[in-house]
Amino acid sequence: MKLILSFVFLFAGLLFVKAQQYVPVDEKSDIKFTIKNFGFNTNGTFKGLKGSINFDPSNPGNSSFNVLVNANTINTGTDARDSHLREEEYFNVEKYPTINFVSTAIKKSQNGYAVTGNITIKGVTRQIGFPFTVENQSDGIQFSGEFTINRKDFDIGGSSAVMSDNVNVSLKVFSRKP
Repeated sequence: MKLILSFVFLFAGLLFVKAQQYVPVDEKSDIKFTIKNFGFNTNGTFKGLKGSINFDPSNPGNSSFNVLVNANTINTGTDARDSHLREEEYFNVEKYPTINFVSTAIKKSQNGYAVTGNITIKGVTRQIGFPFTVENQSDGIQFSGEFTINRKDFDIGGSSAVMSDNVNVSLKVFSRKP
């Protein structure tokens, strides 16, 4: 009898662990950025979101994010600017086709959760951290957060008197169980 109960608990535990695995759904997610250029906000988006997410709300330390976006999908609403941003001086999408984020720690915070991890843009990896929230939806789960990075840390755009160094990024990542 103990052996049977052990198998039942083991099987239930495996199902619980599997229930925490998610894959991002690109078409239902938003990866947006804003940078000041000539004193005006320039907005853009990225698509091509892929990766894996393991999330356990009761034990966030066992959670992880390993996601990427396709740098070639940059869209600011102006084709000429988008083409320029794909070139070597900016994202160099031919050599560095993706922007990657891999978490190193996730913890509960006062208003949701906080993640620390490594973001790699244009072959340069830097550690970032930011708060995020989680919203259960009928067909999945949405992770939302915002952070700011310095574009110069990633050798994007060189020196510029008219373009801000800081880029604000807003994430809404919708995910489903595989």
